[in-house]
Amino acid sequence: MKIVARQSLGMQPVYDIGVANDHNFLLANGAVASNCFNKSHSTAYAYVTYQTAYLKANYPVEYMTALLTASSDSQEKVEKYRENCQKLGIEVLPPDINRSEKYFTPQTHTILFGLSAVRNLGEGAIDGILQAREAGPFISLADFCDRVDLRVVNRRALETLILCGAFDGLNPNRNQLLQDLKLVIDWAQSRAKDRDSGQTSLFDLVGNGGTSGNGNAALEQAPSAPPVPDFTLQEKLKLEKEHLGFYVSEHPLKSVQKAAQLLSPINLGQLEECKAKKKVSAVVIISDVKKITTKKGSQWPLWNWRMPRVRRKGLCFPAPTSASA
Repeated sequence: MKIVARQSLGMQPVYDIGVANDHNFLLANGAVASNCFNKSHSTAYAYVTYQTAYLKANYPVEYMTALLTASSDSQEKVEKYRENCQKLGIEVLPPDINRSEKYFTPQTHTILFGLSAVRNLGEGAIDGILQAREAGPFISLADFCDRVDLRVVNRRALETLILCGAFDGLNPNRNQLLQDLKLVIDWAQSRAKDRDSGQTSLFDLVGNGGTSGNGNAALEQAPSAPPVPDFTLQEKLKLEKEHLGFYVSEHPLKSVQKAAQLLSPINLGQLEECKAKKKVSAVVIISDVKKITTKKGSQWPLWNWRMPRVRRKGLCFPAPTSASA
């Protein structure tokens, strides 16, 4: 109904229950609605709160999966909900090029990372990957590049997928995959041009005949770079943080987690909940050190500006770096 009149009562408390002869609206038919706005909203919020609490208590994996999917475009929220999953004993598995779907997927006691939360991977690229995968799982990086449209899934997207661990099921050596990537992309693009022009190689004919062990003899001819050692765990974590915005393999402070809980019972993300001027301790990793030079040519003292900035931003465990402080 339409409100046709209203009268200011000044500054007064607002109640979530109807108050007789107070906070009323005069409706078009002459009837009076007693605080109907607040009652309707409080009832709706209470009902939604009950529903979410019930789902979280009885279906925690599905509930957290829905939260992660709804927050795929916000790295801060994804990281926040991943921490909540850890507290609930739910493991969030890294992306997998052969198992991950577009959105986060609930499993028995785990959640599989969704491709929509991977940086540099647009919706068109994700649809292209899933469509190519319908013909069967990818067996190598060369097979992947040969089957997807590299005009949609570009090199930057492939690098991100490699560094976040999406290809670990095919080859756990991420450094080797990165070294192979340029060679494989050039090879796959050349094959795509041949197919567009109607050319077919002998290896393709042999592969289609089923005589090859992997179903396509041409894949055996894919180029590869000289063998290189894999990244260290700290390097992997740093690259994951840079390309995903958070860690997927492990947290760099996992080894000191118990000690950190004793030294710092809160994390920096909870600073806004603390009272003003309250002293707190925090265990952090310095992700970057920037030297600032004053107009006089002297160097700005590091701790005069760095720590207040950290407190203001409320950062929690930035990415590790080789820089020292």
